[in-house]
Amino acid sequence: MFLTIIIAFFSLIGLMVLHEYGHFMFAKKFGVEVEEFGIGYPPRIFGKKFRGTLYSLNLLPLGAFVKIRGEEGGIEDVKSFSNKPIWQRILIILGGVLMFWLVSWVLLSIVMALGMPSAISDEETDGFVNPLVCIMAISSDSPASMAGLELGDIIKQLSIDDHQLSIDKVKQVQEFVEEYEGREIILTIERKAEIFEAVLVPRVTPPEGQGKIGIGLTRTAVKSYPLYEAPIRGAIETYNLTYGALKGWATVISSLFNGDGMPVGAKVMGPIGIFGLFAEMGSLGLSYFLRFIAIISIFLALFNILPIPSLDGGKLVFLGIEAIRKKPVSERIEQNITAFFFVLLISLMLFVTFKDIQNLF
Repeated sequence: MFLTIIIAFFSLIGLMVLHEYGHFMFAKKFGVEVEEFGIGYPPRIFGKKFRGTLYSLNLLPLGAFVKIRGEEGGIEDVKSFSNKPIWQRILIILGGVLMFWLVSWVLLSIVMALGMPSAISDEETDGFVNPLVCIMAISSDSPASMAGLELGDIIKQLSIDDHQLSIDKVKQVQEFVEEYEGREIILTIERKAEIFEAVLVPRVTPPEGQGKIGIGLTRTAVKSYPLYEAPIRGAIETYNLTYGALKGWATVISSLFNGDGMPVGAKVMGPIGIFGLFAEMGSLGLSYFLRFIAIISIFLALFNILPIPSLDGGKLVFLGIEAIRKKPVSERIEQNITAFFFVLLISLMLFVTFKDIQNLF
């Protein structure tokens, strides 16, 4: 657990460093001076200057930063950010966001080569190994709930009297439960590294929409792809996860605006909650862990591109205004707006972190 949290911590720091490297790379490409590339935030522990850039290691391990000459305005020499064409400045700002997606693609390509459990139908067989039937939903006050079953449990075997059935398809569970409704059956369950038995009685007349034992099932199996195909699959998965994240955000926003509150299952999570998920994914194996980092990277990309001052998307908004007005927004106004939203975002993060701490107890 402790080792997983340490790895999670350095994974997140690594994402931040690569994000800033995206800005750094485009700035160097267009001849903009990068005064400092820092890991962590000051006070500075160590610094070394190389080819005009100070590379520093700092005390506060909260991310990384690049200090680009003229980014805040007021400097008009040839190596200044503010002196470059708008299209170059847009690419410098976008560099960090694009790096998040690039990292996600690389990680998901590795996952596709290693093999990752995927949801499949009972009929699919080609190329899949180790098919499993997993519990993906549990109704409250159902036989499954009272038997102590949990989300993610794998049903390995069903038995009654001398009849035993090994399970690798959803249909097998459905037919077995249907046949022995009203009688006590035994489920052999795998939960992480533990194998145990759960006893329950399928209901003869269950509530509408719940089923006889009150669970939702999905069939999963592992499939890996050859190295030449894995990058293509990684790109497709990056797109699918990005689309899914955007669709989820749209659902949340629509629900909030309609006065329905937060949708069921949606949750705002801070650093502590994310570390908890890292630990959980780490316990499931390398593919799960790498995929989770890729998902975090995608969410960071989408969050950073939001049109909020103090984020990359906010900087793009100011550049868009400059392109329309043919002159930049007042430096003082931009700094004041950015500072206000920065304080707002920090306050929100502290609030969410406090809620995460409350949920621990």
